[in-house]
Amino acid sequence: MNMLQNDFYHIRELKKEEGKIEAQLELNPGHRIFEGHFPGQPVVPGVCMVQMIKEVLETVTNRKLQLKTADHIKFLSVIDPLMHTVLHSGISYKFTEKTIDVNATLWKEEVVTLKLKGSFVILH
Repeated sequence: MNMLQNDFYHIRELKKEEGKIEAQLELNPGHRIFEGHFPGQPVVPGVCMVQMIKEVLETVTNRKLQLKTADHIKFLSVIDPLMHTVLHSGISYKFTEKTIDVNATLWKEEVVTLKLKGSFVILH
């Protein structure tokens, strides 16, 4: 079960090929998370950006995952859900014996908001 998908955001478009995913995501600017993060000046929490990448990967691979390592993770720009409701993600991934190694980027318009290089443990 995805924690944020179809509530905090939903997938508008999904393109997949072997080892690569491109997704267009639409945020819900009225979501209750923004009441506390931050009142009057909403910003998408970094942990939600990482969770969206995880959930897109779970959707495509049909596997339950848990973040194991984030060797490189950079939050490069804030996302105001009132100004930018549509995000794009690009994910390259490779299966190993018990993990999926990932290079992912999340961006709004032409501005990169997140870069992630890490691995997810396959739970089932």
